[in-house]
Amino acid sequence: MKLRWYEKSKWQIRKQEAMKLRKKGLSIGKIEQRLGIRRSTLSGWFQNVQLSKKQKEKLLHDWKNGLIKARKKAVLWHNEQKDKRLQHAKDGALKTLKNLDLNNPHTFELALAMLYLGEGSKRNVETAIGSSDPMILKFFLKGLQNLYNLDLEKIRCELYLRADQDPGKMKNFWARELKLPLGSFKQVNIDKRTIGSKTYPQYKGVCNLRCANVAIQRKLIFLSELFCNGIIDKTMRI
Repeated sequence: MKLRWYEKSKWQIRKQEAMKLRKKGLSIGKIEQRLGIRRSTLSGWFQNVQLSKKQKEKLLHDWKNGLIKARKKAVLWHNEQKDKRLQHAKDGALKTLKNLDLNNPHTFELALAMLYLGEGSKRNVETAIGSSDPMILKFFLKGLQNLYNLDLEKIRCELYLRADQDPGKMKNFWARELKLPLGSFKQVNIDKRTIGSKTYPQYKGVCNLRCANVAIQRKLIFLSELFCNGIIDKTMRI
């Protein structure tokens, strides 16, 4: 279908506008956005347009800036999506918790047993657990207190540190975090393999908690294993 004379005139005006913008050093993408003319059409128009060195440098500069902006937008978008996924996971966890009786000591003891199955000592004849996460150890201590009425003064603490960490400072950190007497921290082990390497400030080493009560260890292990096997077999053999 042929264009009428006034349509040709309008199209010619748009072409002239596009050519002017191109000669000013604007990219095809920007001209497309500004005039609403398809990129394929613009590419055909600009085939014979010769750009100066300065115009080419401007195009390159604009392209690099556009790439930087695009990357920043992509990072923001990915962060927003990640936040949404994290919130979805948190909402799911809260929904599960609402269906549990957190005041039930059996629920607490089962959670403690599963923790011990993953992180606790099983070889030695004692109840012991080590972690670099204060929250895990706080939970463990709370279980010993509430479920087994254990005197926390009987807890012995060992620290496993990197070579550049100050033993005194780390003892104070863990004693403060776990609300245990400083005298409970008897032994400090230094990993000589880390000599010469720098430790991240947030890493406070590994704290190992020990108590001589092997009966707690045995019950926690039996409880966790029986629970897991019961789930696997679809029957609770308790």
